[in-house]
Amino acid sequence: MRLPKPRGGLSEWVVARLADAGAAGAAPAADSLEDEALALWTLHELSYRGFEDADDHAEWDPEVLHVRHGLEVALEDRLRSRWEAARPVAGDLPDDVPAALEALVAADDGPSLADHVRRRADLDQVLELLRQRSIYHLKESDPSAFVVPRLPVRAKAALMELQYDEYGDGDPNRLHAHLFARGLEAAGLRPEYGAYIDDAIAENLEMNNAGSLFGLHRRLRGAAMGHLAAFEMTSSIPSRKMAQGLDRLGLDGPMAAYYDEHVEADAIHEQLAARDICGTLAEDEPDQAMEILFGAWTCLDVEARFATAMLASWGADR
Repeated sequence: MRLPKPRGGLSEWVVARLADAGAAGAAPAADSLEDEALALWTLHELSYRGFEDADDHAEWDPEVLHVRHGLEVALEDRLRSRWEAARPVAGDLPDDVPAALEALVAADDGPSLADHVRRRADLDQVLELLRQRSIYHLKESDPSAFVVPRLPVRAKAALMELQYDEYGDGDPNRLHAHLFARGLEAAGLRPEYGAYIDDAIAENLEMNNAGSLFGLHRRLRGAAMGHLAAFEMTSSIPSRKMAQGLDRLGLDGPMAAYYDEHVEADAIHEQLAARDICGTLAEDEPDQAMEILFGAWTCLDVEARFATAMLASWGADR
């Protein structure tokens, strides 16, 4: 993957700095939230697969880390202020975290892109959605992998059980990210990692940045696992709807198979993530209970913002 096209002064500085660690000048302020989001996504990507045209030493460049820290603080503050505004009462720690997660997911009333795909989306809209989704799905589960060494024994074992399935049970051809890549190729889209980053809308970048933020910081391990739980708990039924919509539009090959795989897998992962990961983490580290709910709520919130933006761009109803 090559460095993305800048969308403002800050992302332009980041791209230049990563291409040449000796590039002079201080980082400017972001021109927009989109500029800020792309800059942070690019800096986070150094901890994943990196860029062909970036200096590998840039990941630990002190000036780059300083800029990344500032962007992460701004993002976390924004996510937490949304969470605090949405919470009905700032109450005590929940006694039953899995039940609290179920209640949080049940109360979610965000718009459904999967329902739109199942019923009304045309082929161009679906292909656009797949391009957007590729930003995450081509590195599916990788943000959660960072959290493995930071968990107590029971949560760690459960996360590894879930991750083993996400990574194909040891078969590279069953890796979920690889299944998505095969689906893209069959749909006539580019399967390369990061191929569509220049098409990613700001809400998609923020959604990806939130997952990376939680995964890359030990202190946010509870939020990372809550984010994972909400993702898994809201994936099985939408995956079935996506597969039905793809079938309706004649994309009933590898792309539909990717979603079919998640209908069954995520129904199992739902309980594993909510009870065996988040439930035991909250029991072993009670201070992480509210962080788990913060991460779960944020997962639902950033997805709703992304869905709202996509539906608005298509002129579609919620």
